[in-house]
Amino acid sequence: MSVARQTMIGLTLAGLIMGGWLVLHVWGIFFQPLDGPVLAFVPLMILTQSWLGAGMFIIAHDAMHGSLAPGRPRLNGIIGQVCLGAYAAFSFRTMNVAHHKHHRTPGSASDPDFHADRPEAFRPWFFGFFTRYFGWREFSLVTAVLVAYLLLGARVANLILFWAIPASLSALQLFVFGTWLPHRHHRSGPDFADHHNARTIPMPWLVSLLTSFHFGLHHEHHLSPNTPWWRLPEVRRATLAAGSPESSRESRA
Repeated sequence: MSVARQTMIGLTLAGLIMGGWLVLHVWGIFFQPLDGPVLAFVPLMILTQSWLGAGMFIIAHDAMHGSLAPGRPRLNGIIGQVCLGAYAAFSFRTMNVAHHKHHRTPGSASDPDFHADRPEAFRPWFFGFFTRYFGWREFSLVTAVLVAYLLLGARVANLILFWAIPASLSALQLFVFGTWLPHRHHRSGPDFADHHNARTIPMPWLVSLLTSFHFGLHHEHHLSPNTPWWRLPEVRRATLAAGSPESSRESRA
């Protein structure tokens, strides 16, 4: 695929995800009524906003690898910062440095996204993962936005339902399918195909998209980090067709 075509597709998908997230965010916080028949749509709105929130992070992730708009680092950086800033006031530069260190030393004590002390345990790993990136700076910025929303007339219930809950769910979603399941150790010890210390979570295409924008195809991502999220299933099919020992091993996991 040409660079121009990849850029066009990547930016189009990014625009749809970012636009959808922003519309639901503003509508949910400021305009969504919480009485009458419309209450039936609230759970669907929460789940959709959670999914789009995960998509915002995945866009920034592709920007870190330069696969969102290949050969245009400034554009990647701007879009990545917009997505991470809107998501939870994260710093693109900080997360970019940490993410590339993760790729250099996956599943080791030097990996900032790995819990070396208890690599099989969910709760301490998630707590460490969350607090590593969401510190006082992020807390202060989010609090400032929260106060501004309240001053603009947002109701507390709407803020909880359409901002706090979706943000928490998407963070959990990204951690489970993009970090913990691909990199965790089993009780019997490490069980990985190669030095990437990453495994793929085999799922149907639609389930893979809905859980984490194909981020569960994590061994493929580590094998080809410059491949954008929407092409990871293509890489998966190619490695399976080639009879890759790594992919065969993951398929039996």
